[in-house]
Amino acid sequence: MAEFDVILRNGYIVTEKGVSKGDIAIKGGKIAAISCIDQLKGTAADEIDVTDQYILPGLIDTHVHFNEPGRTDWEGFETGSKALAAGGVTTFFDMPLNSHPATINKDAFDLKFSRGLEKSLVNFYLWGGLVPSNINHLQELSECGAIGFKAFMSDSGIADFKACDDVHLLQGMEKISELQSLLAVHAESQQITEHLTNTLIRRGDTSAKSFSQSRPILSEIEAVQRILTYAKLTNCKIHIVHVTSSEVISQITAAKKQGVDVTVETCPHYLSLTTADLAEKGVIAKCAPPLRQAKEVEMLWDALRNGEIDIIGSDHSPSPPELKEGDFFTAWGGISGAQTTLNILLEEGYWKRNISLETIVRLTATNPAKRFKLFPQKGILDIESDADLTIIDLNESFVLKKEDLFYKHQQSPFLGKKFRGKVKYTLVNGKLVYPSLKEKIR
Repeated sequence: MAEFDVILRNGYIVTEKGVSKGDIAIKGGKIAAISCIDQLKGTAADEIDVTDQYILPGLIDTHVHFNEPGRTDWEGFETGSKALAAGGVTTFFDMPLNSHPATINKDAFDLKFSRGLEKSLVNFYLWGGLVPSNINHLQELSECGAIGFKAFMSDSGIADFKACDDVHLLQGMEKISELQSLLAVHAESQQITEHLTNTLIRRGDTSAKSFSQSRPILSEIEAVQRILTYAKLTNCKIHIVHVTSSEVISQITAAKKQGVDVTVETCPHYLSLTTADLAEKGVIAKCAPPLRQAKEVEMLWDALRNGEIDIIGSDHSPSPPELKEGDFFTAWGGISGAQTTLNILLEEGYWKRNISLETIVRLTATNPAKRFKLFPQKGILDIESDADLTIIDLNESFVLKKEDLFYKHQQSPFLGKKFRGKVKYTLVNGKLVYPSLKEKIR
């Protein structure tokens, strides 16, 4: 009989291609055997009975802000990665802001990477930044192992991470194309948002409705059309982050048909919260781009069903509570959501809108792994793939409470929400990271 480190028994194994009942054996951090017909033969140091539970590839969160070093009072690798593990995420990509220094050169990259190695509970990669001053640093960031680059087309809200004007975007994209890397883009028009914001503030109107009006869908469309044009010109692969509207997605879908190498990311909050929630919950639900009307949420789900959305990322962007005070224009714009991505997709997608588990796996694991060249090491349950897994009980319900959150500040616009589908176990490289070994095995 084979000897394994861990065996998962009697679970439903989910990939983007289907669901089948069986066992999975893990050895040396890799999936060593899968049996979907007869019970897997062998023994293991630890066996977990997951009868009637679902085994998914661990989620890959392509978009988090853990802010370390420099702003660990906002969030850090330790608390952030614990929250991800509790949410079934086994790999994350940390954005080049809001850490200080921003990850725009080799020294900053090395500093952040060393902190991640020391403190992260799960696998991680780092984005490099593209800002007007660091075109000459892009190659060294790529050589450090940057998973890609991130640029803002409008004000980032962080003084040491400047938005790129058109000239620097084009220069950066030419270099990123040469490096055979990828550019992620925050695509909102600085001209439109700045003009509307100034107009509304002069009127003294700082309501939730006015904040939404200051960053309309049209500002996304204008910026996306521009960056798609630059992608054609430079042959640079691009990834449009936190898209809020099917109107924006239609522009990207058309560009894909014309041969532009572009992918679309949206976030759980755009699939579950609306402008009405922003008005009701207050600045805890403020983000940029802002939440949209309920009809836009449903059209976003339609685009997801049609395969027009490629990736779901949390855009976890926390801050200390005092920065979430003030009006809708002055308070920090970011939603804490790293722990609840899978919960929202199960509740709002699987249960309420009949979105299949296979689709959820594709959006949160397989597609990210393929887009960022981690497949088939990650994003799939297969022999020799990394043993990054999450096990869920689809039928277990819970109400999210503050004490459930592992975030540094335990803030979330989803507190008090009832979810169906609970993460029971998360394994990273074959090791149980959520919950503790002592509590749950044998």
